[in-house]
Amino acid sequence: MAIRAVLWDVDDTIFDYTSADRAGMLQHLTAEGLAGGFTSVDQALARWRELTELHWARFAAGEAGFQGQRRDRVRGFTGAVLSDEEADAWFDRYIVHFEAAWSLFPDTVPALDLLAADYRHAVLSNSAAHHQERKLRILGVRDRFELLLCAAELGVSKPEPGAFHAACDALALEPHEVLYVGDQPDIDATGAAAAGLAAVWLDRQDVGGRPELIRITGLGQLPDLLRGNTRFGAPSTFR
Repeated sequence: MAIRAVLWDVDDTIFDYTSADRAGMLQHLTAEGLAGGFTSVDQALARWRELTELHWARFAAGEAGFQGQRRDRVRGFTGAVLSDEEADAWFDRYIVHFEAAWSLFPDTVPALDLLAADYRHAVLSNSAAHHQERKLRILGVRDRFELLLCAAELGVSKPEPGAFHAACDALALEPHEVLYVGDQPDIDATGAAAAGLAAVWLDRQDVGGRPELIRITGLGQLPDLLRGNTRFGAPSTFR
């Protein structure tokens, strides 16, 4: 059966999260007077991402709330004893710098334009709906997606099958009628495939090395993939 809907990841798939995170953290470290605590922005970002992965895993396991994992990230990063209000304020100041650097990838809107007439579109993100809703509206693409589902509200996150199945249920489609596109080979592509969806790994850095996955290096390749152009290894089940 043909693919009827494309289910999208957001961060580092349609939205350039990594670049915004780097630029935002540089500005934030400078403003907070913390730049001297790290040898480089890359070191600071590495620590921030390490804490993000650690505390997101706790959130995904139900061991912390969404706001709680943010506060724990701030406390771990600053090494300071902060009240909830102080940690929230620190994170809010960081967000100002982060949001100032927001941008879509250049290939996002052209790909959505090419696919708009033939496929339904929705978002499944390991975040919170009010954050991704606001992000997509500011970036000018919220109206491209009929549904937005996020782990914080679903109570289950990618790569668990329940997250993907919740999105398919919301679309009133069977998993094999939905294609998931995301930048993480395990969380996104492998998780979606294990849940019965068609899946594409968006490997923007051209890392490769995962021959079991359908892989593209830019969203400009996605229309041909969906329409059966075998240059990208499209399986017959995509038709």
